[in-house]
Amino acid sequence: MFVDYVKIKISSGNGGNGCVSFRREKFLPKGGPDGGNGGKGGNVIFKVDTQLHTLQDIKYRKSYRAQNGSDGSSSNKTGANGIDVTILVPSGTTICNKEKNNLSVDLIEEKDSFCGATGGVGGRGNASFATSTHQSPREVEKGQPGEEFIYELELKLLADVGLIGFPNVGKSTLLSKLSAARPKIADYPFTTLQPHLGIVKYGEFDSFVMVDIPGLIKGASDGKGMGIRFLRHIERTTVLAILVDVLDEEPDLTISTLLNELKNHNEKLLDRPRVIVFTKSDLLAPDSKMEKLINGEEVLFISSVSGKGISKLISTLSKLCHN
Repeated sequence: MFVDYVKIKISSGNGGNGCVSFRREKFLPKGGPDGGNGGKGGNVIFKVDTQLHTLQDIKYRKSYRAQNGSDGSSSNKTGANGIDVTILVPSGTTICNKEKNNLSVDLIEEKDSFCGATGGVGGRGNASFATSTHQSPREVEKGQPGEEFIYELELKLLADVGLIGFPNVGKSTLLSKLSAARPKIADYPFTTLQPHLGIVKYGEFDSFVMVDIPGLIKGASDGKGMGIRFLRHIERTTVLAILVDVLDEEPDLTISTLLNELKNHNEKLLDRPRVIVFTKSDLLAPDSKMEKLINGEEVLFISSVSGKGISKLISTLSKLCHN
């Protein structure tokens, strides 16, 4: 199951309490204070695991709590620190906390991590309160409480090229043609119910990552259909490929609608390099004449079935990715 959003509660550990204790030795019946400090509470840490590709493992565990610090003890022994809890997340996860001034942290690289809740500091034992004029203190401190927060985790897939288009336009077929990805393909709308990633290889050593976004519909950015759930995965792409069915009777309107949905979701998406791609060109009659420009933008014609135009598409996308 592909899970790209979860909400969880995390709690760091409380600090251990300080200890009241006095030395009781054979030749020192009334020794000084020797109560140790409490240990620090454990932290809750988010860390990238590049082997993960979904938030599924986190979905079924709604809360995480780190261990409390141990209390201090006699002989000036500090209590053990609480054990940290580490939550592993996929690369591309955004961690949000509305309680902390809308804090938002992106975890992208393999070693990226973020401490979501810091453990409480341990309290001081009575040995810490001894002075020259106060040699038998009985004061101690309680450990500080840990932190508790609600975090929202959003996974935004990392890809170079995002395939954008209405349902049944041929995005999944194109992805399977260009890469080893095998998304579900069928001749009806909304076949793709989750994003799929594929690696497109070209040349001897070069490649780029392509993501197939489930079909958008008009109003997706306002919550209609499934588009609103998956539009976030476009945000990290470098290049957009706008796919249009070659038999579409109003291609200008289709392109305008798709671009408008992207704009409503995030205006910056319109600043990305993009290419307009007409799919299923094998369905055209041999003598058909198609416009080479749409709204002033150059268009490409491809067929994932016959392979027509595929090489040019790969070349165009690779150049845009590396410019």
